[in-house]
This record gives sequence, structure tokens and C-alpha cells, in this order.
Amino acid sequence: MNATVSDPALTLLTPATPQGLLGLIGSGIGQSLTPALHQQEAGHHGLRLHYQLIDLDRFGGSAADLPWLLSAVRAIGFGGLNITYPCKQAVIPHLDELSDEAREMGAVNTVVIRDGRLIGHNTDGSGWARGFRRALPQADLGAVALLGAGGAGAAIAHAVLRLGADELRIVDADPARAAALAAELGPRARAAADAAQALQGATGLIHATPTGMAKLPGLPLDAGLLHAGLWVSEVVYFPLETALLREARARGCAVSDGGGMAVGQALGAFELFTGLTADADRVEHHFRQLVALRQRGEC
Repeated sequence: MNATVSDPALTLLTPATPQGLLGLIGSGIGQSLTPALHQQEAGHHGLRLHYQLIDLDRFGGSAADLPWLLSAVRAIGFGGLNITYPCKQAVIPHLDELSDEAREMGAVNTVVIRDGRLIGHNTDGSGWARGFRRALPQADLGAVALLGAGGAGAAIAHAVLRLGADELRIVDADPARAAALAAELGPRARAAADAAQALQGATGLIHATPTGMAKLPGLPLDAGLLHAGLWVSEVVYFPLETALLREARARGCAVSDGGGMAVGQALGAFELFTGLTADADRVEHHFRQLVALRQRGEC
């Protein structure tokens, strides 16, 4: 890495050059709705776009395979990539440039390939904030517990402090990672030993680990810690109704599902890839349609 960029108008596709190849690198992404969201929205703008899933699980891969994967997509002619678990932080050393946002958050979820250079961005934080504000506009941000200090968690940590959280308690399976993120964020953030400690007196809970995904089902914490005075924000969106959300609703919690973040980050990535502004309501409607079809087994 040898440069920083902040200009969001990195045009890959335009109506005058209406073809493009994008992709998503991650683990267990076979059910991702991202390809459909990008391809349909591109069509509304008169663009032809193919979006390819690059699922590490299909070939027994891991984040260690990023160097040759990135070399391959650059050689093939991809115009950009989305990056998800477990690669959002591991991808950074292999990029040529970082946006200010990605550098600050220490995580990348979008890579624009321009003139052969890999430029990392992060739309997770802004995407989460958009979905959160829409779902829980009156949420009390007095004391917020965050489960997960990885790529998504780091981005959301910055975003929730920007929204005005008074206190952020961070929990991670790796205590050192939680402590490092808290130190980076400043005096309003601190690491907690576990979920129980983080939720003592908390007003809200943000879940930013892979637990609850189709490939990693289950609860990320003891359900007994949830109560009606707590709002719960989920980042997992396949399935959209995670075990955490079911338990939270059953206990009277106000909730924000992972779809809000999925749509929000896609809106930001689409603009980075194309230089065009996606229709937010249209993308949201399409996402919810796809989820409903999948629930009925039609997608």
C-alpha cells in the first residue's frame, strides 16, 4: 500500500461502456443476494453486469488464498470486488490504496480495480448506520454492547460512535482484538470480558460476528441476557431471521435485522463501482422480494 484515496467517483461502468465483471470473495456465501441486487440495479441504469461469487468454501480455501485470487481477478479483468468474512482485514496488505474510511476502520468490504490497481473502501459502517436509523430511529445510544471486533464490527464501532453513542462496550472471542479496537476508538469505548459484562446496564446490543449465518447456526450469547429494555441490531442477513432475532423478539426487544446493513453497504458499493447513485427504495424493495422468495423456496 502506498497511497490514500478519498474520491468516491471511481467509474467502472457507464451507459457508454455497458459491460462489467464484479465479484464477492468470502466464506459460505452461496446464499448471498448481493449478485442479484447489483445486477438488477445495473440493468435499471442501462448497464450489463455479471457478478460472480468466489466462495472460499467451495475449494477449501481461506484468507491465505487472497494473493493469488486477487492476482487472478485483476488478470481476468474484474472491475471490482466485494469482500466479506473472513477477509475484510486480511485483504488490506494486498491492496495498492485505501480510502480514508477503510484506513480509519482497518477493514475493507469493497475493492475497486482501476488501471490495474486495487483500491480498498469500506461501506459497512455507513450501510449499517443507514439501516439502523431506518429501523430504530428512537434507539437509546446511552450504552451499547458490540459483539465482534472483526471487519464488520470495527466498521460498525466507528459508525455507532459517530451516531452519538455515549459508551461502547466491545466483546470479541479474541480479547486482544477487542482491547485494540477500544484503544483505537478512544475514551468512549472499552473492552468487556464477555457478553454478560458488556450488557450490564446496556441500552442496546449490536451483533457483528458470523454466528447465526446458515453455515454457523446458533446464538452468539446466552438468550437469558436479552430483555425488553434492550434493542438488538443484527448484521447477519442469510438467514434474515436469525436465532438471535427470534429470541430478542420473543423477549420484547426492538430489533433491526441484517437486511438494513446488506442494502446500505450495497448502495455504497454500487456507487463506487459505477459512479452512479442507486435508487435506495428500489434496491430495498428488491432485497425484501428476494428474501420472501427464498423463504418460500422459490429462489
